[in-house]
Amino acid sequence: MAAAAGNWRRTHTCGELRHTDVGKTVTLNGWVAARRNHGGIYFIDLRDRYGLTQVVLDEKLSATVKLGGEYVISVTGPVHARDAANVNPDRETGRIELVAERLEVLSPSRTPAFVIDGDEEVSTETRLKFRYLDLRRSAMQKNLAHRARLISAMRKAFEAQGFIEVETPILTKATPEGARDYLVPSRVHPGEFYALPQSPQIFKQLLMVAGLDKYFQVARCFRDEDLRADRQPEFTQLDMEMSFVEEEDVFAVWEQVMRETWRAAMGLELKLPFPRLRWEEAMERFGVDKPDLRFGLELKDLAPWASTSGFGVFTGALAAGGRVMGLAVPAPHALSRKDITGLEEVAKGLGASGLAYWKAAREGSSGPLARFVPDAASAERLMTLLGAREGDTCLFAAGDQDMVRKVLGELRVQLGKRFSLADKSIQAFAWVTHFPLFEYDKDAGRWFSAHHPFTAPEDWTLGGESADPAQLASRSYDLVYNGWELGSGSVRIHRPDVQERVFQILGITPEERQRKFGFFVEALASGAPPHAGFAMGLDRIVALSLGMDNIREVVAFPKTASAADLMCEAPSPVAPEQLAEVHIRTVVPG
Repeated sequence: MAAAAGNWRRTHTCGELRHTDVGKTVTLNGWVAARRNHGGIYFIDLRDRYGLTQVVLDEKLSATVKLGGEYVISVTGPVHARDAANVNPDRETGRIELVAERLEVLSPSRTPAFVIDGDEEVSTETRLKFRYLDLRRSAMQKNLAHRARLISAMRKAFEAQGFIEVETPILTKATPEGARDYLVPSRVHPGEFYALPQSPQIFKQLLMVAGLDKYFQVARCFRDEDLRADRQPEFTQLDMEMSFVEEEDVFAVWEQVMRETWRAAMGLELKLPFPRLRWEEAMERFGVDKPDLRFGLELKDLAPWASTSGFGVFTGALAAGGRVMGLAVPAPHALSRKDITGLEEVAKGLGASGLAYWKAAREGSSGPLARFVPDAASAERLMTLLGAREGDTCLFAAGDQDMVRKVLGELRVQLGKRFSLADKSIQAFAWVTHFPLFEYDKDAGRWFSAHHPFTAPEDWTLGGESADPAQLASRSYDLVYNGWELGSGSVRIHRPDVQERVFQILGITPEERQRKFGFFVEALASGAPPHAGFAMGLDRIVALSLGMDNIREVVAFPKTASAADLMCEAPSPVAPEQLAEVHIRTVVPG
């Protein structure tokens, strides 16, 4: 039976009705989630994003309409209380049902590619191709609702501290210094291109020059780079910048924002302040610059023992200026010989020649290194250096410092996951500070900024004209959460002379500097205040706050690992006449 025109509009949502609504006549709109025929009486589960309500159709009404799964319908009728035996305690509307007196099909549906909220496994490709169906699933809708709450809480927290939100351009100048830009051809300027922003970096610094001393923005950013589980070609970050501040001022703002966000969106209290670790300390203790602080298994320097151990591999590594380091796996987490062989393959894949191990004991130790620990005194010394106890399995790596740290850092991460060492009740935030200012690229034969070229050095003199760029530390910082990097920031260069020196170290010629950054350098010479900022990836923090490690589950319309949109079939060819308008001719490799 079709309802009269205009009578289909809902009075309540499908998750709203309760026992207190019994006796009311209401109208619900939604999707047919399930249908059941009980001897001529039809039961329908009607779904919208707020929940499910059971609708009852008598035989007369059900005979007038044909319904399929995912049909969009409107039903009107009184709310009845369910019999005690039929109450559904797992559903918030489980004590009531709507007895339909009128029903209108607002839109039919073809058979969906998969059952919404079904139990069967659905491939990622199918989910992305039919994303509009995937987004009907309650889990995805809850994820997006959580995302909205979290971003709203962050906005309010910044506004409460006097920040103003300013939008910066999407069409801007190509200044490639990090990932590749996405380029947009100009129709009115033949042969010239805009770039989509990798971040609002330059513009937010210009806002500081302009005197807007507390800026933030929920910003869309674009990077043409290889994708991973926590990366997308387009992403959202919460961006901020402040004037007349240093690191601790930025830290204090973000810690307050995170405390209020966690409280409002998750009902959790964070302990402030977050720990601070210099980059060098993080690498030395954990082997990575985004350490998971929810468990120990720290790396230890074993040079005092290794130098007199008599083991040629270790003494040779030290003589060559390298390192010997290790970590102790507690005895309750046993590693078999097969396990260690697997870890050795991981180590070799990261550049190590092998992986040595020792089963710690003052007497009767075992493993390949046991013969280099000949007595109880030597064993005690080594156990003290490792922080090991009897029965612990101790793993060793030797060689170049960067390789040793990388190997043991990766093994620490894998062992932490394997043995579930992280305490999931802990919210482990930390600031990692003072990263290297520059990184040398052997293939390119030049120095690159480890963060970006506008990052202030720890030493504003840059060590003088004869300084080794490899030894210069920056005033950059990352916020780390449970072993993941949430975002990065830095104190910025506000002095034109220091910015000029950085450009020189990077090999950026005066002509290139003027072409890429001329307007920005001019702005720095126009009265730039000391300033600093930070940007956090919102997709990542939302996913991690839900215990996920793939941001696809919290992005409405994500791309695949090859940067393709399976639903829209993008990217796609463009008609020749459209290319001609923007003065483009394509050359596709054969």
